[in-house]
Amino acid sequence: MGTIEKLFESWRKHFENGGRFERWYPFFESIESVFFAPARVTENAPNVRDHLDVKRFMMLVIVALLPHYAFGVYNVGHLAHLASGLSTDFGAVVFTGLKTVVPLVVVTYMVGFFWETLFAVVRKHEISEGLFVSCALFPLTLPPTIPLWQAALGISFGIVIGKEIFGGTGRNFLNPALTGRAFLYFAYPAQLSGDAVWTQLLAGRNAPVDAFTSATPLAIAAVTDRLGDAQSALADSGYSITTLLVGTYPGSIGGTSTLLCIVGAVFLIILGIANYRIVVGCVAGLLATGFFLNLVAPEGSLPYLAVNPIYHLLMGGAMFGFAYMATDPVSAAHMPVSKWVFGFLIGALTVLIRVFNPAYPEGVGLAILFMNLFAPLLDHIEIKIRLKKRVPNV
Repeated sequence: MGTIEKLFESWRKHFENGGRFERWYPFFESIESVFFAPARVTENAPNVRDHLDVKRFMMLVIVALLPHYAFGVYNVGHLAHLASGLSTDFGAVVFTGLKTVVPLVVVTYMVGFFWETLFAVVRKHEISEGLFVSCALFPLTLPPTIPLWQAALGISFGIVIGKEIFGGTGRNFLNPALTGRAFLYFAYPAQLSGDAVWTQLLAGRNAPVDAFTSATPLAIAAVTDRLGDAQSALADSGYSITTLLVGTYPGSIGGTSTLLCIVGAVFLIILGIANYRIVVGCVAGLLATGFFLNLVAPEGSLPYLAVNPIYHLLMGGAMFGFAYMATDPVSAAHMPVSKWVFGFLIGALTVLIRVFNPAYPEGVGLAILFMNLFAPLLDHIEIKIRLKKRVPNV
């Protein structure tokens, strides 16, 4: 690391005040801080000594997402080979998955860094560390068949409209990655919905082979007719509890494995990065709403009303949203009680959107964005209640 440190030290003078590339100091600083702690420190007491600065705080979220990327590469390649009737040899599957996932990640980071650098240079501040997490989350929410230009457009919308126009990281009230994902869904629904988008077909194939079922679990549950049984329909399609828990089925690149999401949530909670109140509240709201719908569902109604709430937790990206997006420290609620309410309502809305809005079978993304809008109000209400409980000064 000594050689790299000397390299940055030799370049620093060109980017600091008076240097030839003074305007581009934010870009230089963002690259340097990946390798080393910030060079600038407080000169006078009091000094807080901690090895964990904000960028490393954010990097731990990316560490938690790495297993999702590894699983996503395998799952995308495996499903592509199954659908195309090709060998599912591990090496070939991983190679196919890498060809799909890596370009999406590269395009997302290139475009995201372009916008972040542009705004940092114009505003003369450092590049926000939140960009790393937003660009890591965004590709994991996408289907593997999405065109690269749409991925670039989506992250542009998420960074610029979802964050920068409000002042950048710390001032945005919506999750940038989800904002970009929602924009793509409503702007280009054909590329973000339906059964065909979730499985990458290889060259020479224009339809899945007969032995492969490409419909997602959420789609199957949503279209089960009134005389059917959603859980039986899922089982008949090969979606057992184990399959749903592990996530080896068509879906977004990184959001199908509930098991990995639980492990990631526990990892972030133990490190103090994610708040357990929000995660537990989300799960509680989803299960409670699911059980309530089971109780009130009239006989002969839509089978989706009577589906076991555990299936809601296991299907799709519910747990992915709860673990990584609902816990966004900027756009989530901040007061202790409001965090519980914020999480509970996200879980409840996820089920309600899924059951009563078949056009949007996932639900969790819209639920989080909707509650992002109300997070400040929830905090305000709790603060007002706490102030009323204070003993007046005499």
